[in-house]
Amino acid sequence: MKARIKWVENVCFMGESETGHAVILDGAPDAGGRNLGMRPMEMLLIGMGACTSFDVVTILNKARQPVTDCVAEITAERADSIPKVFTKIHVHFVVTGRQLSAVQVERAVKLSAEKYCSASIMLGKAAEVTHGFEIVEAAV
Repeated sequence: MKARIKWVENVCFMGESETGHAVILDGAPDAGGRNLGMRPMEMLLIGMGACTSFDVVTILNKARQPVTDCVAEITAERADSIPKVFTKIHVHFVVTGRQLSAVQVERAVKLSAEKYCSASIMLGKAAEVTHGFEIVEAAV
């Protein structure tokens, strides 16, 4: 896997993936940025959330669970001093569907957390990563 980060101006950068996708990252105004894009640490959390959500939805679909929506809400705490690494990360899944099995949702979240999600497993080596979920019945 490869990525390329190009400086645009001040503390604004464009990140490009080897698959040809691009994203703008920028700092806060007090750090010399213009608030044109996400902060790098925000991107890290979003990447982890997308990785684990991918797993959860894929596992539930393979288990023939009628998922209609999946939202990962992530809260994180960072160290007070530099390097301001993540110390705690909590991922709360809100999974919507019709008559979803709580056992299957719990299994999907656990498999992602412990076996499949490279991003959360890697971040778990530096921070306490926890997961939770709730099930919402889809409107008919």
